[in-house]
Amino acid sequence: MVAIATSCNNSRDYKDSSRATGWKFNSRDGGFQYNTSYQEQTTAPGLVFIEGGTFTMGRVQDDVMHDWNNSPSQQHIQSFYMDETEVTNLMYLEYLDWLKSTFPPSEPNYMNIYNGAVPDTLVWRNRLGYNETMINNYLRHPAYRNYPVVGVNWIQAVEFSQWRTDRVNELILEEQGYSTRGARYAAQKGEVDIPFNTETYINAPTQVYGGNDSLLQGRLVERRLERDSTTTGIYVQRKDGVLQPEYRLPTEAEWEYAALGLIGLREYNSYRGRKKYPWDGKYTRTSSRRGRGDQRANFKQGDGDYGGIAGWSDDGADITAEVMSYESNDYGLFDMAGNVAEWVADVYRPVVDDDFNDFNYYRGNVYTKNAIDSLGQVVVVDPQTVVYDTLSNGRIIARNLPGEIVNVPVDENETYLRTQFSESDNRDFRDGDRASSRYYNQGNNGEEIPASKRMYNSPIQSVGKATRTVYDTTYGEREEYIDGEYVMVPDTIIAPREVKMDEMTREYDRSGTRTSLIDNQVRVYKGGSWRDRAYWLDPAQRRYFPQDMATDYIGFRNAMSRVGSKSQGNKRQRG
Repeated sequence: MVAIATSCNNSRDYKDSSRATGWKFNSRDGGFQYNTSYQEQTTAPGLVFIEGGTFTMGRVQDDVMHDWNNSPSQQHIQSFYMDETEVTNLMYLEYLDWLKSTFPPSEPNYMNIYNGAVPDTLVWRNRLGYNETMINNYLRHPAYRNYPVVGVNWIQAVEFSQWRTDRVNELILEEQGYSTRGARYAAQKGEVDIPFNTETYINAPTQVYGGNDSLLQGRLVERRLERDSTTTGIYVQRKDGVLQPEYRLPTEAEWEYAALGLIGLREYNSYRGRKKYPWDGKYTRTSSRRGRGDQRANFKQGDGDYGGIAGWSDDGADITAEVMSYESNDYGLFDMAGNVAEWVADVYRPVVDDDFNDFNYYRGNVYTKNAIDSLGQVVVVDPQTVVYDTLSNGRIIARNLPGEIVNVPVDENETYLRTQFSESDNRDFRDGDRASSRYYNQGNNGEEIPASKRMYNSPIQSVGKATRTVYDTTYGEREEYIDGEYVMVPDTIIAPREVKMDEMTREYDRSGTRTSLIDNQVRVYKGGSWRDRAYWLDPAQRRYFPQDMATDYIGFRNAMSRVGSKSQGNKRQRG
């Protein structure tokens, strides 16, 4: 009995000391420093917690359109967080204001940063309709401030997500005393040329804020410096559990799982039936006494009917509606059906390959790594090395911003003898590549498969390229003095090189042999919109659209991965 009690006491003692060595953590004398008081991930601004689980992904109702593009499959989703509402005009305007003040478009180096992020307001135009008021007012007028932003393409949505991550973490560092008060405004005020970036802070904190280390001397840092004059350990690292993971677009599987809200039908470890919509029942109208007969989402109810007749507007809107105008689903998410359809992260393919993977399914992985220079330091973008690109419609956008780390594709150093992946770009994996094409025996010697013989041969619109910066990687050796002698060591040099803009030309693909609109540049969007009939309100419905184009009916919301336990509050499962 004594031995058992001693064992229990020792296990509790390991909270502040190493189970491996017995050394005490966080000792002032030295040793390993670690956050032993960490509880669990806090919910970041705007998000709600979605506990993961198993569900049937895909269409469980009749396929009246005969698309055959989403056969039912069982998938498991890890817990994550999702925006309570769609990203609104006000949220996006805050992003535009930050870009405009931080990177003034009047400066030639920055001109296309702001202009490339502005939504395309011309999506409201209709050749036989009058919508000029929407073009001028929908994004910026305060009457629409809490309406979902539209006219945003997939690329812009991704860039917004990255900006949001940095601003949230920048505030966390300031509030917890790791940076000076007001440091988050330094870039907007022009006090520094390079703004805060989360990944740069973690990997190369001395390069944040353009090397202005004084902005990272908060009260907590100053106390640490009083005890130890060195800068070792004064910056937050991942092991401290202070910074939030990145905001991002949800995967298609996550979005569908969250929209269904099956937790409302759960009884122990099974579901009591299936759901056609994010709400219970087979109908789009509410049966509650209050508001009986009203529509439960904003959608098109028939030809020429976008919201009922005057005096009885049963869905309360003719175009988009203010967020939270309708009841939430069982996860507390609003407008997961209707209002606007939403971008998700996935590249579109007709088949969801559940035979290969049924855990956190996602098609679209392009693996990259941080670029490292010849001195072993990460390469950080500065105002002169921003990478610009020209979209298929001729619009010029910034692919990165000053302060971000340059990313390059993973190479053989990461893929050699790997069983999980063998190359950087996996968008074509098992669907559209050599192995799955009917011409699989071609291209085995490294030659390109002719476009006419590819599985997906969507039209190619040719557009002249804008001025941009590319990074040339050179592999070789350099001489270094080691242990009293000069030796040759491997060397990697990553150097920026400016590519001049070609004359802007636009050429249409007039080929009559195209058999598909699918390629690696089309992304899935989910959920019905104010322009759609009720059929598209089913969370299982999936459609696709070019990632560099925008519409007046597609918006987006953000997600964030959950780190740690599946459930919140250390909830125990019932047996």
